Amino acid sequence: MNSQRCQGPGGGIGRRELLRTGLVGFSGLTLPGLYQARAETAGESDEVQTSVILVWLRGGCSHLDTWDPKPGATDAYRSPYQPISTKVPGTQLTELLPKMAAISDKYNILRSVAHDAGGHPAGSLRVLSGDPARADKPKPIYPDWMTVANFLRSDSPKALPNYVALNPVDRYDAFQIAGPAYLGPSYEAFRVTGDPSKPQFAIPNIGVKKDALVRLERRTNLRASFDRLRRDIDQGGLMQAVDDFEAQALSLLTSTEAQQAFDLSDEPAALRDRYGRNQWGQQCLLARRLVEAGVDIVATEFDGPLCGRVANWDDHAVNHHVFEALAWRAPFFDQAISALIEDVYNRGLDRRVLVIITGEFGRTPRISNQPSSGPGKASRPKGTRQPGRDHWPRANSMVFAGGGMETGQVIGATDPRGEDPVKRRVSPYDFLATIYHHLGIDTRHTALTDFGGRPVPVLSKGTPIPELTGRS
Repeated sequence: MNSQRCQGPGGGIGRRELLRTGLVGFSGLTLPGLYQARAETAGESDEVQTSVILVWLRGGCSHLDTWDPKPGATDAYRSPYQPISTKVPGTQLTELLPKMAAISDKYNILRSVAHDAGGHPAGSLRVLSGDPARADKPKPIYPDWMTVANFLRSDSPKALPNYVALNPVDRYDAFQIAGPAYLGPSYEAFRVTGDPSKPQFAIPNIGVKKDALVRLERRTNLRASFDRLRRDIDQGGLMQAVDDFEAQALSLLTSTEAQQAFDLSDEPAALRDRYGRNQWGQQCLLARRLVEAGVDIVATEFDGPLCGRVANWDDHAVNHHVFEALAWRAPFFDQAISALIEDVYNRGLDRRVLVIITGEFGRTPRISNQPSSGPGKASRPKGTRQPGRDHWPRANSMVFAGGGMETGQVIGATDPRGEDPVKRRVSPYDFLATIYHHLGIDTRHTALTDFGGRPVPVLSKGTPIPELTGRS
């Protein structure tokens, strides 16, 4: 592989121009050339450094029981939860979401997302990466939008990663639903696992004690002396690439800024209480801290014990009593999400930070009744018939806050039973185009190269949703 440089008329190329002219072949640079190109773009843009927080509901949330109530539907479809009025006249949610109803002027509900990928892996890949396949596959062949944004927006090494995953959005059972694909592992998220509400919670590879830092610096200097000779004879620039990766790791280990950004103990107790002293609440609080500190992309998944017996939102009757499951998890969800949105606005982050809440699809409007596969939280004893809702990619609701957009809107509508969009139908491609627009990435003129050296558009189709774009 030959080293290449991205140059403009003055010897360097700005980020905006780089995106305008396209990035075909950009991922074919050697790593040193890539870092050099990044260094040339650093500091040239006068645009606001926008960020995104994604809250992912693994398994798919029932739209009829939350964001798109259908009180006029028959018993075979209708949620048992009553609609309630919100702060925005004419907009209703179900009674499961009173805190979100109270701040409905600070977000938009998109009720008309539809696609045809009905499995969890295929649906997730459609929404996260724009993969057109309807069939499930074991791993992605297209990079997800988080790693694409990380790749395109990465500059020279800095104290904080560009992309952090808190309880990562990456797998559904044995299937990988997100990842860098042909961009390579260098652009994966900095992964944070565990429950940030627990006293023993700690971030791996963030910060070292003083005596350990001295030893680390000694080892680094010793390593450098051995590497110097190899660097002198290195023809392909590989040693420089290794040095850059090590510099990033060392920066993360020794950075006071990184330690502070991940330290929830800096937050007032009352604010931590407002988010909820549980995993979802503290994940959201940590997400806000990270974007405020300069992280571009934060993805956090809501699953685990707070979901119920099977630890996700996949509310088939065999898994959960769907209505008991929603009632169990709704207080944690309502508290965490409303706190995050309010906090983003209270701190003046709403113009640059876009908050998104979604899963891969909605749930069937028609309620099914099947025997439970086992007892547990939100599930009746094994063999007991209980209600559930199945996969439904034909209609899904998403929530968007911040992003510099006009809020308090309901965009699109589904039919009286919640089965299909009847107004402003949009696709996951439009969803992705909206995210890229917020991040300043021109999908019409930006392409990457795949493993075979072929140019692949960042997004094959789709246009930003006008009501959700805060910038022209």
